[in-house]
Amino acid sequence: MQTNSEDLQRQSLSGLFWATCRREYLLSFRRKSDLVNPLIFFLMVATLFPLGVSPEPGFLAQLAPGVVWVAALLSTLLSMDALFRSDYEDGSLEQLLLSPQPLFLVVLAKVLAHWSVTGLALTVMAPLLGLMLFLPAEGMPGLMLSLLLGTPTLSLVGAIGAALTVGLRKGGVLISLLVLPLYIPVLIFGSSAVQAAVTGLPLGGYLALLGALLALALGLAPLAISAALRISMSS
Repeated sequence: MQTNSEDLQRQSLSGLFWATCRREYLLSFRRKSDLVNPLIFFLMVATLFPLGVSPEPGFLAQLAPGVVWVAALLSTLLSMDALFRSDYEDGSLEQLLLSPQPLFLVVLAKVLAHWSVTGLALTVMAPLLGLMLFLPAEGMPGLMLSLLLGTPTLSLVGAIGAALTVGLRKGGVLISLLVLPLYIPVLIFGSSAVQAAVTGLPLGGYLALLGALLALALGLAPLAISAALRISMSS
């Protein structure tokens, strides 16, 4: 009987997780502006950057790893404010906090859905930006792998700032101030991994550090997001 009860509980939690993901995907595709704006911003940075500095291919190739990573970071920040905003405005966030269901699991599902429609899409678009910035072909695998490991961390950390500012009218600026210092290690290791791939150096160490940051964020960020939501709603 105890085993059957545990199996039912696991199935219930799994159903809650995937139901939340499905709901977030539906909401994302209904709000097409929130879905497309980060991708357009990501593309605009790569388009305008050569006009602001120099169109010389060698110069752009040297800056390409950092430019692509900064563009991905800012694009993720651009989409973070809407993560809990609609739930807060329609009252479903308050109901979620009062629900007996584990909040950290719902939060993790929301962040996963957010990453899959923003961070994963940015990762897929990254080779196009690399080509526009004359990034050598040797750097493309490092670019894709570093973004694949780094963008989930950006979403998890950014969700903490979004949860803390969900009740504020202009929370977007505060999110940037709160989470940008925490983004710096991901930015450094991600761009360094791409640079190492370009120069032919081993990039396994940088990818391992990005993976460690992701594991740390997966373990701690959902709990921090849950606590931040309770603080925001109680104030």
